[in-house]
Order: sequence, then C-alpha cells, then structure tokens
Amino acid sequence: MSASETSTPMNVNENEEQGLLDAINDRYGGLIVEVTQPMDSALFASVLSASMAQWRQQGKRGVWIKLPIQHVNLVEAAVQEGFWYHHAEPNYLMLVHWLPQGAHTLPANASHRVGIGAFVMNKNREVLVVQENIGRLRGTGVWKFPTGVVNEGEDLCAAAVREVKEETAIDTKFVQVLAFRQSHKVFFEKSDIFFLCLLEPLSFQIQKQESEIEAAKWMPIEEYAAQPFVQKYELLKCSVDICLAKKDGDYSGFSPVLTSSAFSNEKSYMYFNIHDLNKQ
Repeated sequence: MSASETSTPMNVNENEEQGLLDAINDRYGGLIVEVTQPMDSALFASVLSASMAQWRQQGKRGVWIKLPIQHVNLVEAAVQEGFWYHHAEPNYLMLVHWLPQGAHTLPANASHRVGIGAFVMNKNREVLVVQENIGRLRGTGVWKFPTGVVNEGEDLCAAAVREVKEETAIDTKFVQVLAFRQSHKVFFEKSDIFFLCLLEPLSFQIQKQESEIEAAKWMPIEEYAAQPFVQKYELLKCSVDICLAKKDGDYSGFSPVLTSSAFSNEKSYMYFNIHDLNKQ
C-alpha cells in the first residue's frame, strides 16, 4: 500500500511564509509531502527540520516525502533528518519517517511478484508448450507451459491471455485458476505467487515470439509429462496431475467473477469455486 493510495487531499495549514513544507493529511494521522519545485538542498534541510518540529507538536505520525527523480539532490538532506527509503518507481523515490516514540506501524513496501503459467490443451489432448530463448531454461531443450509476470494494474486472467498471445500468437479464453503456489526470496529478495491457469484455445496456428521464445508447438500431454525435467520436480508433476484431473472432470478450479467492494469504485475479480457453490 503506497502513501498516495491512503491519502485524502486535506491541506495542512502551512505555507511558504512560515518557512514550512506544504503537505496533505493522510487517513492515518500522517502527512504526505510531494516536492514539485526545484530547491537548494541546504534550504530544503532547514525547511524540513522546521516542518518536522511543528509536525511533532501537532502529534503527526508517519511522514512521507515523494521526490521526483529530478529532485534527487534532496535525498541526502532527508536521510540526515531520519528518513529512510520506502520504495522507488521509475520517476520518483518515496522516503518515510515515523515521528512518535516506539516501533512504527507504517505499511511495508510491496512484498510479492505475481506470475502465471498457462495450461492450454486442444481437442487432441495436446498441450501448448514453448522453449525459452532467454532465462534459466535457455538451451536445455525443456518444453514448458507459457509463463509470465502480471503487469501493474493488470487482472490475473487478462495477464494469462496476454502472455499466451505474446509468446505463441494463440488466442485463448480464460477459464479458471487451477492452483497457486507461494515461494520466497525469489526476485530481489521479494516473495513470488505463481498461478496455474486453465485457458481454452480459440486459435491453433502458432507463431512464436522471436525475442523470447526459441520454439513453440502442440505436444501430447503424456510426452510433456514424461520429460525428465518435469519428472524431477514435485511442483511440475503435481501441476500435470491437476491439469489432467481438470480435463477429466475430477477437479474444480476457481473462476473469475466481477465483484464490487467498499474500497474502490472499480469492480475487480474474485476467484472462487463456482461449481461447488452452485450445488449449495
């Protein structure tokens, strides 16, 4: 949860004549400062120190400073005042400070990356597989399901359809989440959640992605499962068992259903077992 997602535009009674930073209140008793104009680092240090003193008197809690990349000269002054890095994006850096005594209760930076694997099978019980042109499986001869990472602001079901299209040019329809697994310290020490997804093919002519995919084809599921690489790892063997159980009608996954909530005006997908729920 970023500071900007928890804020309300309430102007704090501070202005340039008082030599204080402009800020807005967030929803949790803290403040957000967004630097928009160039400032000398020495002047910023002085103004920040005066602002911090007033904020302490006001009983404020967490203070967030959003520094656009063009104002990177102000980072040292903020760090010397006790701020630490919270997160960074391509065009800004977010720093934070906890004013009260004791341990802070500020939300941590994003902790997970989300990935998908796409199980796509045709009527001949052939599964869509690829060989990587980049990554750890490059040059190994291993055939794998199309996989990828969910983009920021992208729905899981849309990401699965997109990745299959990008890697193989196959059009698909998202059906269900069959399973997911969580692992830790995977990508820059972040955790990883990987969703195994069932997609229905809508086209069948493959055209591989030249930049990332060495080869792509339809392969009999038994041939895919017999690969030594698949047989070696429990995760892959279990994935095959789940996929086959689903195709044989003995397994129910989680279908995406658009739902609304009290936290956003936009609807989002909730994934659940519609099959068993409808039997109630």
